[in-house]
Amino acid sequence: TPAVFPLSCAVQSYSWGKVGLESEVAKLLASSDPLVQIQPDRPYAELWMGAHPRGDAIIRDNRIPQKTLGQWIADNPACLGAKVKDAFQGRLPFLFKVLSVNTALSIQAHPNKELAVKLHAQFPEHYPDANHKPEMAIALTPFEGLCGFRPVEEIVSFLQSVPELRALIGEVAAEQLERSGSDDPRGVSAALRVCFTRLMKSEKKFFVDQLNMLVKRISQEAAEGKDTSGSNGDLLLRLHSQYPGDIGCFTIYFLNLVKLEPGEAMFLGANEPHAYLHGDCVECMACSDNTVRAGLTPKFIDVLTLCEMLNYTPAPSSSKIFPAAQSQLDPSVYLYDPPVPDFAIMRIEIPPSIKLYLVSAMDSASILLVIQGTAVGTSTAAASEMTLRRGSVLFISANESISLHLSSPDGMLLFRACCLL
Repeated sequence: TPAVFPLSCAVQSYSWGKVGLESEVAKLLASSDPLVQIQPDRPYAELWMGAHPRGDAIIRDNRIPQKTLGQWIADNPACLGAKVKDAFQGRLPFLFKVLSVNTALSIQAHPNKELAVKLHAQFPEHYPDANHKPEMAIALTPFEGLCGFRPVEEIVSFLQSVPELRALIGEVAAEQLERSGSDDPRGVSAALRVCFTRLMKSEKKFFVDQLNMLVKRISQEAAEGKDTSGSNGDLLLRLHSQYPGDIGCFTIYFLNLVKLEPGEAMFLGANEPHAYLHGDCVECMACSDNTVRAGLTPKFIDVLTLCEMLNYTPAPSSSKIFPAAQSQLDPSVYLYDPPVPDFAIMRIEIPPSIKLYLVSAMDSASILLVIQGTAVGTSTAAASEMTLRRGSVLFISANESISLHLSSPDGMLLFRACCLL
């Protein structure tokens, strides 16, 4: 049976997604399948390319008896590649996605393996598995997110210019952070933990009053044409309009605002606080649904666990951008290889001058997504030729390659998720 085949992927309509054809997810769907009807008022938040039980991709090849990718891998585990199959118990170790974010996702972090095992044992209804969930996002359009704790000087500056924030944290904790010196990183982290925990555990009525005072003050200053950047005014008003009265609005004073240009990436390791705010990206993650949330969400909130588990190491937002390495063997390939074994992503930019391109074989199963360009793909492992266009998704078994015969004048942009052990 063919070992390379096209997939039809699951769409998730979470409320934070971009709506109709404003969404990159919807645009990819519409161009990959002209018969798809895009509903103008439906959020198209995530495209899931993988074998997750809540969104298992459908195989688009009628010679293959299995209906979904998950079933096919279960029946043909060798397709994963020997090392991957052994290391991950015969399962595809990653889920590849496209996200189109219109309003903020929750303030969250993902547990490491050790904590995941514990949380899953104690609260299986909230933490459905015992795996870690590192993630990487690569921007397709200008993309914004909160990620990791800001340098202490920035947080202290907000504590001094935002009295409502200082009131929530309390004078003792605020002064402890102000006095903590850069020569004592453990002291800094301890002070930061106290401040952030006090914020997140503050009494609901008290923080709603403080937030309303702050929003009113910033709105007035903005209306008078004053500069509100010292209070991070623009972002505060934006988040407050999306989630009025939510404690998450105050986290902007603790977490870095990271802005990615297309092709730039951020890696979110275990215990890193983050929240995507706006834009479109491809994302790859380990197979897990474990998310500890604490704000900007109507979902289950677990403030205690979050405050306990976070990595309280301050760092500038520039340090959150994860670099891609251009391949020595193929200048069209840029590799994003995070410090976890579960996944890596390749960005493949084929220039217009190239008319025949080989998607090389590797010793891991991979999933290929076309963002731009058109081609006809041929492979000894696929019985017939495959038309690739914007939005096409292919599953490629380990040790199989594909020849692309490019038909677009502008070259191609592809992303390929794999596992490099």
